[in-house]
Amino acid sequence: QVQLVESGGGLVQPGGSLRLSCLASGSIFSINVMGWYRQAPGKERELVATITGAGSTNYADSVKGRFTISRDNAKNTVDLQMDSLKPEDTAVYYCNTKGLRSAFRRYSELWGQGTLVTVSS
Repeated sequence: QVQLVESGGGLVQPGGSLRLSCLASGSIFSINVMGWYRQAPGKERELVATITGAGSTNYADSVKGRFTISRDNAKNTVDLQMDSLKPEDTAVYYCNTKGLRSAFRRYSELWGQGTLVTVSS
């Protein structure tokens, strides 16, 4: 059974930092793309950042220069370092994988359960 488990959310003041982590657990052979999405209250889920197995990254314009995505292919983890946080970054953040191959099957897309990030003074 493959699952994505996020950690690291919480309450932070504007200008502060948080680091989110996601572990893909199970008998995993490879993961094509790992990433983070977020959904603010009353809004649709949106891309935050993605990273391929080769390390190519893609960021939403709203987080460029403030957020950094990284992954450890050996550990099947992806992190999101969030700096200079703004109130508009408040959302539930979801870990996502595309093209995950396990010992038993291929998963085109998987989602974590989400972790809440609140930026407020």
